[in-house]
Amino acid sequence: MLKLGVNIDHVATIREARYRGRGFGEPDPVAAALLCEAAGAHGITAHLREDRRHIQDRDVWALREKIQTRLNLEMANAPEIVDIALKLKPDIVCIVPERRLEVTTEGGLDVVAAEKSLTETRKKMNDAGIEVSLFIAPDEQQIAASARIGSQFIELHTGAFAEEFSKAESGKRKAETELQRLISAAQQAHALGLKVNAGHGLNYENLRSLFRVPHLVELNIGHSLVSRAVFAGLENAVREMLALMREYRENSATS
Repeated sequence: MLKLGVNIDHVATIREARYRGRGFGEPDPVAAALLCEAAGAHGITAHLREDRRHIQDRDVWALREKIQTRLNLEMANAPEIVDIALKLKPDIVCIVPERRLEVTTEGGLDVVAAEKSLTETRKKMNDAGIEVSLFIAPDEQQIAASARIGSQFIELHTGAFAEEFSKAESGKRKAETELQRLISAAQQAHALGLKVNAGHGLNYENLRSLFRVPHLVELNIGHSLVSRAVFAGLENAVREMLALMREYRENSATS
């Protein structure tokens, strides 16, 4: 069964727009996480950024205490955040690139360039009982490097596919090209013993096309669910996404 990890960062973004730096406020991302669990989500994802633009330290500690499903902490490979993760002990960390001026994560992690430091962090996390995922573009070299450092998962960056899919008819051919890259990447990762997650830009319109990608374990989706929740409520938004995801069949891509 394809699993859904709900990213609650955008709930915190709404709160911080009004209450930044005040230590309280609404909407509460932890309450949102509990609603997502009640609706059937398999896990909760939160990105504790170095600049704390949305999720705050108090949020991740409350999540660790209150949620019953899998806690996925997205994080940069930065000493301060690594130390927090080792104390927090989420079920899994997803290491992502992080730039202060970006609106959202703009690209995949350069595992090749940071192989040594990522290997050290991977060992620390695994020694603490925490699984490790690397957020990467569907690139052959990055996948090979991810396997070399010993990560348990990769998360394929689906942003380029989603961007092309959203365009007019002129973008459909490019979307197909990006989809083929994702299919090849998932096949390569699986052959190397890596588990495969995916996320970024996924929504109710492009999800079915992604089902051609084989070996997917979990999708991490945030913005689309929060956007839908404005009109339908968060629990309904999660249930609608889960209903779509039930159509996924393992190894659905043609060889």
